[in-house]
Amino acid sequence: MNKEIKRIIVVLTAICILFISLVAYLSYFQIFKAESIKMNSYNKRLWINEERILRGSIIDRNGKILAYSEKAGEGYSRYYNYGNLYSHIIGYSYREYGKAGLELKYNNALLNINESTPLNELKNIVAPSTEGNTLKLTIDHHLQEYTRNQLKGRKGSIVTMNPKTGEIYSMVSLPDFNPSTLRENWRDIVEDVDSPFLNRATSGLYVPGSVFKVLTTVAAIETTDLDRNYECTGSTTIDGYTLKDYGGKGHGRLNLEEALVKSCNTYFADKGLAIGKDKLGEVADRFMINQEIPFDLPTKKSTFPYKEKMGKTDIAAASIGQGKVLVTPLNMAMIASAIGNKGEIVKPILVKEVISPQGKVIKINEVRVISKATSIFTANEVKNMMVESVKRGTSSKAAIKNIRVAGKTGTAQNPSGKDHAWFIGFAPADDPKIAIAVVLEEEGSTGGAAAAPLARNIIIEALNTIE
Repeated sequence: MNKEIKRIIVVLTAICILFISLVAYLSYFQIFKAESIKMNSYNKRLWINEERILRGSIIDRNGKILAYSEKAGEGYSRYYNYGNLYSHIIGYSYREYGKAGLELKYNNALLNINESTPLNELKNIVAPSTEGNTLKLTIDHHLQEYTRNQLKGRKGSIVTMNPKTGEIYSMVSLPDFNPSTLRENWRDIVEDVDSPFLNRATSGLYVPGSVFKVLTTVAAIETTDLDRNYECTGSTTIDGYTLKDYGGKGHGRLNLEEALVKSCNTYFADKGLAIGKDKLGEVADRFMINQEIPFDLPTKKSTFPYKEKMGKTDIAAASIGQGKVLVTPLNMAMIASAIGNKGEIVKPILVKEVISPQGKVIKINEVRVISKATSIFTANEVKNMMVESVKRGTSSKAAIKNIRVAGKTGTAQNPSGKDHAWFIGFAPADDPKIAIAVVLEEEGSTGGAAAAPLARNIIIEALNTIE
């Protein structure tokens, strides 16, 4: 009997372990995996309603139709009016290739169906939708075209946004692709070494170079006991490594403003070491580096791994935007916006409204502050330094007659190739209507020579055309 009881206990124990394991796995799946599998572009459940519902249109902020569907045989066909122009924003929707971009993220809204629950499934059976909702974007079609034309022929990304509302006016990533001809060109796109499917604006991670000095400047201002003066000789040696200024020329006696205006590497390396990695990292965190950016498209985290072990050369390199620091263009546009918006970062918005087939607005993306990045006083001080950079410093090619422009250039050494050229800024400086981030990938030129003129042109166009 004892042996029988022991066998029963062993079997019952094994059954309990299996049951607990099953419950644990289902709980883990529901909490951590369900959302990613539900939103996987190859999930066939996303296509259940495609044959019987007219997929909603996507329009720009002024009502221009960017994508729409029409009846075709037993189902519907999707049309993209502007070829490559919105490939990384709208994405695509094909049964054989899945979905991407807003077509994926807003699939339920475009089909006018609710989240999949037993009650909603019953509603879909009893009173099925026949027409989807329309997405109204914050994008200005004219500025989107103009921005892409400015970037044409290069690799990189440009993001423009309203610093006060977070509305994205234009977002371009090159190379791109044509969603209308995806079937014909799929293999070529997939095999292209320049990765046309990659949205560089949200998922491209770049060494920022000197545009990161804006954050080091914030940290310097917030470090009250920091000596802001410095004698620049054109180079400095840190732990046996010699760091040089651009061209190897010394700038002489500098304060913080002059250092930012002239983009003095040795100044910021020296002050970065004095500030320390923890303070630099704390500031970076507040400006959404190392943070998930809430957005209508998938984003990669910008990174500054200050919590890891870092030597003096690592800290000095990070202080000038080199070494282990990587950022996305979207994040850099948000950083420029924060300086222009009195130190506050607002949530970036790409979809402004969801509109029902009857023309009723059923969802609005409200303006929301997601980080108090710095004080209004610090933001104002940095803004004035960035204005001086445009007036008489490395950012002078972004200057616009009769408009105060705030900006900062960057020339980022790239371990895998030629230097990246950067510019970030906003205008008008005292009441900004637009903020911008430009990165020209492997441009092999300075941010002042290559990126700043593009930013200038786009800022002028935006101020003249966007209401």
